[in-house]
Formats: sequence, C-alpha cells, structure tokens
Amino acid sequence: MRMKRIVLVTVWMLISFGWMKAQDYRKDLDAFKESYALEAKGDYTGAIAKIKAVYRPDSYEHNLRLGWLNYMAGNFNESISFYSKALNLMPYSEEAKFGIIYPYSALGKWRVVEEYYKKILETSPNNTVALYKLGMIYYGRSDYLTAYKYFKKVVDLYPFSHDGLLMYAWTHYQLKKYREAKILFYKVLMLNPSDSSALEGLGLLKD
Repeated sequence: MRMKRIVLVTVWMLISFGWMKAQDYRKDLDAFKESYALEAKGDYTGAIAKIKAVYRPDSYEHNLRLGWLNYMAGNFNESISFYSKALNLMPYSEEAKFGIIYPYSALGKWRVVEEYYKKILETSPNNTVALYKLGMIYYGRSDYLTAYKYFKKVVDLYPFSHDGLLMYAWTHYQLKKYREAKILFYKVLMLNPSDSSALEGLGLLKD
C-alpha cells in the first residue's frame, strides 16, 4: 500500500511538473511574440520588458534575446552582460559570439572584437564572416600582410564573391602587387560592372 502511494505521488509530481513546464513555454512564446511585435515598432524598451517579465537566468534564449534588444536600445554594457551569460550557458555558440561583437564594436573595443572573431575561428576555421571581418580590422590598421592572409582564405573558399574579391584586390594594391590587383579588380567588375571601388582601383593602376 505504501509503495502504491509513493508511485501515485511520483506520477502526480511528474504530471504537475510537465504542466508547469507547458505553462512556462506558453508564457515564453507569448512574451517572445509580443517582444518581436514591439521590436518591429522600434519600442526596444517595451520589447525588453516583455522578456524580463518571464526571464530565467538559466535560459540561453532569454539571455540571447536580451543581449540583442539591449544592443538595439543602446544599452551596450547591459547587452554585453546578457550575451556573456548566454555564452556561459552555451560556450560554443557562434551566434552569441557574433552577438556580443555588436556592443563591443559600438564601444570601440576593437581588441576584444578581434579576440571574439578568433574564438569563432577556433571552432569554425572556415567561417568566412569572421575571416572577412578580421581582414577588415587588420586592413584598417594598415597591417596588409595579416589582412592578406584572411582575405586570401575568404577568396579560396568563395572565389567569385564580391566583398572578399574587392578587399583582396585592395590588399594586393597596398602590397604593391599591381598585376594581381588589376586582375582582381576586373573580377569584381564581372560581378558588378559599375562598382565604384573597383573602378577607382583600376584608375590608380593606369599606366
């Protein structure tokens, strides 16, 4: 009899827990739906409030969403805090790493931004977005040899893609590899015949 009572209590607890979880998910769905609607109207404060009303610190999705919304609201430090919590929950998450880069970029913390792109490449060495962004960072520092390394890999992976080709062309130009730069600028024009940057580059390379 005692065993039967224990079984019944256990079953009741499981049913109750399942019902509570279902209620939580329903609240989450409603909160996210309302949050998206407010975000679409540019009401980031309202969108944040909807998620905070159901916020759980151990929810990756809650932290990721609040990281994005706080970034959009201009609350960069809060955004970093929520993205950091998301990364603590899901350390391999590329979306959270790309997300946290937004507020760090807005704060001009380029060394931190660089490190996050490198962390992405540790697990995804062929991630062309991270490769391209790192190339842009080094190009902006006039470190053309390092930029070359990143742009080359982008072009190796996507040989006929506009952004990678264009920056690869300019990097060749900066390294005084003029013949290669001219060929690459022409390839950019094959993608976009009126590309002003490629036309400028070819203009500089006229004999």
